Amino acid sequence: MSVKKQFTIGIDFGIESCKAVLVDVSNGHLAASSEYRYVHGVITDTLPDSNIKLEPGWAIQDPSDYLTALKRTVPKIMRESQIDPEQVIGIGVDFAGSTVIPTTSDGTPLAFLEEFKKEPNAWPKIREHHAAQDQADRLTQLAAERFETFLDRYGGKISEEWFFPKVWETYENASSIYDNAGRFIEGSDWIVWQLTGVESRNVGAAGYKALWSKSEGFPLETFFGAMDAGLANIVDEKMKRELSPVGEQVGGLTEAAARMLKLKPGIPVATGMLDSYAAVPATTVVEPSRMVIILGPSNIHVVLAEKEYRIPGMCGMVEDGIVPGLLGYEAGQSCCGDQFDWFIKNAVPEDYAKEARRQKKDLFQYMEEKADKLEAGESGLIALDWWNGNRSILVDNDLSGMILGYNLNTKPEEIFRSMLEATAYGTRKIIETFIASGVPINEIIVAGNYPVQNKLLLKILASVTSMEIRLAESEYTSALGSAIYAATAAGESRGGYSTLQAATRKMAQLKKETFIPDSNDKKVYNRLYSEYTLLHDYFGYGHNNAMKRLKAIRTGILEKKHRNN
Repeated sequence: MSVKKQFTIGIDFGIESCKAVLVDVSNGHLAASSEYRYVHGVITDTLPDSNIKLEPGWAIQDPSDYLTALKRTVPKIMRESQIDPEQVIGIGVDFAGSTVIPTTSDGTPLAFLEEFKKEPNAWPKIREHHAAQDQADRLTQLAAERFETFLDRYGGKISEEWFFPKVWETYENASSIYDNAGRFIEGSDWIVWQLTGVESRNVGAAGYKALWSKSEGFPLETFFGAMDAGLANIVDEKMKRELSPVGEQVGGLTEAAARMLKLKPGIPVATGMLDSYAAVPATTVVEPSRMVIILGPSNIHVVLAEKEYRIPGMCGMVEDGIVPGLLGYEAGQSCCGDQFDWFIKNAVPEDYAKEARRQKKDLFQYMEEKADKLEAGESGLIALDWWNGNRSILVDNDLSGMILGYNLNTKPEEIFRSMLEATAYGTRKIIETFIASGVPINEIIVAGNYPVQNKLLLKILASVTSMEIRLAESEYTSALGSAIYAATAAGESRGGYSTLQAATRKMAQLKKETFIPDSNDKKVYNRLYSEYTLLHDYFGYGHNNAMKRLKAIRTGILEKKHRNN
C-alpha cells in the first residue's frame, strides 16, 4: 500500500490580496494556488458604507476582507488539487506589517461593532498608513532624550509604519477606541487567533515592529509613561508579554475554522509571520552571509548573522525573528516598484504607448526593452531613488526623488533606465554599510515578481554590486515560506520536519538562471556610483535641505485645501 503524500498550506495576506498555496512537504512542489483580491482594497478616502472622509496619509482595511479571503482561497486549493484534507499536516500564515487591529478581548475587531464602525481609528491601520508620522517623530525624540538602548536597533529612528506610533495616534485622537480596545494586535497574530482560538504574539512582529528584543523585552513602563501617563501599562493592558517562537505550533485548527476552510479540525497552525520574513526560507536562506532582496513596491533587504552588530540605517535587528538561533537584520528601500509604476503611468508619451499596443506588449515590457538597448552611462543621467523617502541608510521620509543631467535630447527610456540604476545604487549603499559594520555578504538572492523583478534591473544590479544574482524558484515566496514554517510546526512525528533548516533544504529551490556582473558595465557603474554617493550625502546629510523645504510647502498647501473642502 502506497503512502499518501503530505502537504502544508501557506497563506500570505498582502496589501491588495491574499494568496494561498498547497505545498508538497517532501519537495516543496506547488499542488495548487489561489488568490483573492480584497473587495475594499486599501481604504484611503472614505470609510466603507459611510460618507466619513479620511485625513491625508490614512490607509486602512476592512477586516471582513481577511475572513472572506480565507473562505475563498483555502477551499479552492483543496477543491482544485483534489487532495484529501487528511493529507494536510500544517497551516502557516504571514501578513503585511505592521497591520494594527484594535479588537475586543475576545478578538472581535472594533470595526465590526455598530458603535465604532464610523470611527476611522477602529479599523486596521496597515503598512501604508503614514498619518502617525508625528507620533513616530515624538517617539524617536523621546527615546533619544532618554538614551533608550532599543533605538540603536532601528537605525536611530522609529517608523510611522510601526506598531506603537499607530496605537499612540489612536490614543491621542480617539480615546474611546483606545479605552474599548481589549487588544491591539498584528494582523498575522489576529489571523492565527481566528484559526486556533489562541491569542499569540509572534517574535518577528514584536521585534521588528514593536520595539521588543530577546535580551530586554519590551521597553519599560517608564518609557511608555513618558509618552503619556495613560500608556504606561500598554503592554500588560492591551497586548501580551508572552511571545511565540517562529516555526512552532500555536494551536490546532478549531471546529469552526475547519468548517470554514473545509479542512479537518486539529491541524497544527504555526506562529504567524510578517510577509517579508516569511519569504526568507523560501529563498533557501537559513544561514548567515547571504542577502535576500525582496523586490516589490518597496524593497526589503534581509541578512542573517550569528553576532550582534550596530548598523547605521538598519530597520530592525531581531534574534530568533526569522531563523531560531540567528539574528535577522533588515534594511530597505522605501520605493522600488512604486516609482517604476509612477513612471509608466505618468511619464511615457502616447506614441510609446501606441507602439507598445501595436507590438502587443505591456508598456513596462516595451520600456524595459528600449532601456536595455542603452549602454551603461549612455543617458548622461543620475538619479536618487527616494521617490517615497529613504529608508536605509538615512531613515528619512522627508527626502524625495531626483534626476540630474536632463537635456533636450533626453528620451523616456533613458529616464527609465536611470531609475532602475538608482535602485541598484541604493542597494549597493546598503550592502556596503552592512559589510563595513562587520556583517559579511557573499551572495545575493532575489525574490519578487514581474514587473519589478525584470531582467534589465537584475543585470544592472549584478554589475553595480559586482555580485552574482540568484533567484528564488517560487513566485509565491511568502506563502511558500509560511508553508515551510508550517511543516516545521507540524514536526517529524506528523510528517513534517524537526528544524526550519531541514524543511528549507527539502522545500525551497533556486532557479538555474543567474545574473553575472558585466566587466565593462562595472567600470562605468563604479564611476556613476561615485556621483550617486556625492548626491546621496549632499542631500541626505543636510548639506542642502531643499527637498524638505519643498515638501513642507507642498504639505502646507494640501492641508489648507483639505480644510477648505
